[in-house]
Amino acid sequence: MYKPLADEIRPESLDEVVGQQHILGPRGLLRRIVESGQIPNMIFYGPSGTGKTTVARIIARRTNRTLRKLNATTAGIADIKRIIDELDTFLTPGGVLLYLDEIQYFNKKQQQSLLEFIEDGRITLIASTTENPYFCVFNAILSRSTVFEFKPIGPADAEKAVERAVTLLNARREAPLAVEEGVTQRIAAACGGDVRKAMNAVELLFSASGDTITLADAQAVTQRSAMRYDREGDEHFDSLSALMKSLRGSDPDAALHYLARLLEAGDLIGASRRILCSASEDIGLAYPQAVPIVKACVDAALQLGLPEARLPLAEAVLLLATAPKSNSVVMGIDRAAADVRAGHVGPFPRELQNVHADGTGFEREQGYLYPHDFPGHWVKQQYLPDDLKNARYYEYGDNKTEQAAKRYWDAIKGQEEG
Repeated sequence: MYKPLADEIRPESLDEVVGQQHILGPRGLLRRIVESGQIPNMIFYGPSGTGKTTVARIIARRTNRTLRKLNATTAGIADIKRIIDELDTFLTPGGVLLYLDEIQYFNKKQQQSLLEFIEDGRITLIASTTENPYFCVFNAILSRSTVFEFKPIGPADAEKAVERAVTLLNARREAPLAVEEGVTQRIAAACGGDVRKAMNAVELLFSASGDTITLADAQAVTQRSAMRYDREGDEHFDSLSALMKSLRGSDPDAALHYLARLLEAGDLIGASRRILCSASEDIGLAYPQAVPIVKACVDAALQLGLPEARLPLAEAVLLLATAPKSNSVVMGIDRAAADVRAGHVGPFPRELQNVHADGTGFEREQGYLYPHDFPGHWVKQQYLPDDLKNARYYEYGDNKTEQAAKRYWDAIKGQEEG
């Protein structure tokens, strides 16, 4: 029966696992736990192809517990009950080590069904997830588990796995395939930290090549394989967050990088929304023209579509990343909104009310002072409700544009008040 290379070449010991030195190195905590033989409940968190399932299998072989595996994408309560029914029988004399893959797909009730048994130790749970467990795993499970983060495999470590795969496949052939220089490096660099993806590329190249695996073929197989993107997962939100924070941090190179990641994944709308938001949130009044310019760039991008949309969006990103920064807009509206949410509203000052608010024949003097009738087009007048008349929401930013406005109004209001 056919067995995928990625499964066949799976490491049999912790020493064979590539990457994850922060937890599996000589002094790594997870390695020390495994070598102690006292296995706690654990959650392995990280991208696909980084060794979560492999390490769980290695752990299972080092314990005296019966291994049971479930994938939450297809399993349900009935599958959990079948495992529970085996407990305290001759089938599971030392208890069960349950490897639950993709635990984020279990709802709260399904996760809760395990609580009693991981609490008393009859089930030792090793769960894996590609999503942030602090968002997708039930708190009671988290409190009884240790979370280990698996990181994307670096190119140097991935290349070791690629070379091992090439050696294995060549050993099966009467005439081993020649491998052009740069092939293993290309596959390792283009797998996006996913060793499984690299193994699939090697297997495909061996099945499709004549007597030589060429660098051109490796490049063709891995053209877009480095992309790791799920619009419903952490990668989507992390990419958007990284773009926004790079713009705010005035790093044009990082901003272009994250824009490129979003556009290569086809997320034109998400990128456009972040860029539009940054124009007001992070640049704001330090460069007010950023908003209409960025809006024009976004409109052009949406009309052009990909791949040409990358040009106006890159222009917008570079404009925002290199523009002066001010958060006075977002801080001001957030302070005002906080008062409104807290119920600090109060009645409108009489002079601001609609003059037609009174019934016919019952009109009262409004007392509104028309600013344009006064020098500098300003007159001292209360606009906020009485309860908030001394509130200050807006603080001038320390940039040239806002400081110029401050000096202007300080001069006007100072004359009037003087």
